[in-house]
Amino acid sequence: MEFETKIYPRIGGYGRYNRIVTLFSWFPNFAVSLNLFSDVFFTLVPESYHCKPDLALLPPSDFIGNLSKQAYLNLTVPWLKGSGFSRCELYKYPANLSDLTANLTREVVQCTGGYEFGKPAGLQNNLVTEWNLVCADYWKIPLHHICFMTGWIVGYIFFGTVCDWLGRRLSLLLSVVLSGVLGVMVCLSNSQSAFPLLRLCQGTTLAGVFLASYIARLEWCDPSHRLMVSMVSGFFAIFAELLLPGLAVLCRDWPVLQAVTTLPMLLLFSYWCCASVFPESPRWLLATSQIPQAKKCLQSFSTRNGVCVRDELFPAETLLAEIEEMFGEDVQPKFHNVLEMRHTRVMWRNCLILGFTLFIGTGIQYCFTRNLHIYSPHFYFSYFLRVLTGALACIFICFSVDRFGRRGILLLAAILTGLSSLLLLALTQYLRGVLVLVLSVIGLLSSQALAMLSVFFGSEVMPTVVRGGSLGLIMAAGCVGMAASSLMELQNNGGYFLHHVVFASFAVLSVLCIMLLPESKNKPLPDSLKDGDRQRRPALFLSRINRDNPPLLCTHPQASEYNRESYSRLVSATRKMLTKDTLPYKISISSQSPLLPGNITSQETHEDDS
Repeated sequence: MEFETKIYPRIGGYGRYNRIVTLFSWFPNFAVSLNLFSDVFFTLVPESYHCKPDLALLPPSDFIGNLSKQAYLNLTVPWLKGSGFSRCELYKYPANLSDLTANLTREVVQCTGGYEFGKPAGLQNNLVTEWNLVCADYWKIPLHHICFMTGWIVGYIFFGTVCDWLGRRLSLLLSVVLSGVLGVMVCLSNSQSAFPLLRLCQGTTLAGVFLASYIARLEWCDPSHRLMVSMVSGFFAIFAELLLPGLAVLCRDWPVLQAVTTLPMLLLFSYWCCASVFPESPRWLLATSQIPQAKKCLQSFSTRNGVCVRDELFPAETLLAEIEEMFGEDVQPKFHNVLEMRHTRVMWRNCLILGFTLFIGTGIQYCFTRNLHIYSPHFYFSYFLRVLTGALACIFICFSVDRFGRRGILLLAAILTGLSSLLLLALTQYLRGVLVLVLSVIGLLSSQALAMLSVFFGSEVMPTVVRGGSLGLIMAAGCVGMAASSLMELQNNGGYFLHHVVFASFAVLSVLCIMLLPESKNKPLPDSLKDGDRQRRPALFLSRINRDNPPLLCTHPQASEYNRESYSRLVSATRKMLTKDTLPYKISISSQSPLLPGNITSQETHEDDS
């Protein structure tokens, strides 16, 4: 039974209740974005810092006297041409020093007593300033990012499977509760070794919150509202990014900011108590043959939308009786896992291509943002420019995808991303700073549009029975691309050029792969594996009948008068009407004697007549 055409309109369509639950599905996206992007402020390295002076390395106090702060720094910290004071080194003076004015042979050593940090952007005290994660310990910052992204990868795969087996609502509630508890534990944690592990676990649960809310929101909508509803959730994430710098300035310390970002997740605990604000997806219940739960859920949607769907005198004429007639009485729930896609012909290819494009869209953004840092070293410039390009990418998708199709805009985004990266690779040393900035902004905008549209496209072409697992695999590939930038920082940007070349080549290759994808604009969501495997790519050119060799007879098959569905409904209505105890009419036996008694035989009647 097709959900969009035969079920969705009869429970009120995208009515008032659907709009309300869609609104409540946007709040988890806001809470997840706060926790995701707060990691930027936790590990932000201040623009200026240097070693703390060590009195054991300095000359006796008689030689120092009452020096000014600048003179004291000149005496203790080496000066590097073009970059100012050394960040990781100190001067060590000989023990038998007798005169500072003579030519001294000072030894340069690594920092021994910590660091003095300048005023950072946002937080006054973050993980870097508290645990001195600079110089020899700088590698711990990208390692922390890799652990956090590893948690997201595990979460997308695990909770994607949970969505397919236990449902969207239960998966969301489970991940929300775990995420809130882990957020409080991170806030109270003061251990440098336990913090990455807790953030890894929290990233796992945050991925489950995002995935469950994204899938449920999509399945509550009709084809005409799917794009707009998904993009509005993107604007909630952008609003969270814009809010974070102000929250960081107000909070000052990273545990306080962690507590503030965890608070919205704790407020989502109310979804457990009030089931009507985030109900189970009726599409998933029907696709997995959970008929009693599906009928109850559909009746709830129809009642809240102001549509009456109940068992009346002719039950086969109602929606619930049609569902019961189609699935039978003894049907058992049947669940699927993402591994079953290996037996399909088209689904695994679509999943692989969209995961590849999302991997490119997230991984290549590091190449463009690095150029922004070169153009302006200030943190807020690159941060707000990236948020602005994300908002523009959302607006671009809203106004173009429904007009030109998913596949066409995805292809355009991939072409712009690849072209921008190739031009930056070939002409950076010949271009002026403004042109490099323009190409970087265009590449950042197109890569963000490529990533957003890959996720949305994947949620539309994957079937309902494995939508959680397949979309989880696609988004896990995107997290691998995000972790690739941290790998470059772990090597101190030693492989940046190779990273840029590889992702630019992948962007060009993705242009060919996107041509193999189907078009899902204004089409119903597939529910079964067979429906997902029917998602074929459209022809590149419209086929036309060869006018030079027309067919001799152009036959048009006439529509059959026999309608199997109508006949089955009539049979079911008749059977159930006859089995009811309360019939619309009553057959009673008359107490009067019949005019022609039945015990008189034809022979007796003949004798009387004679």
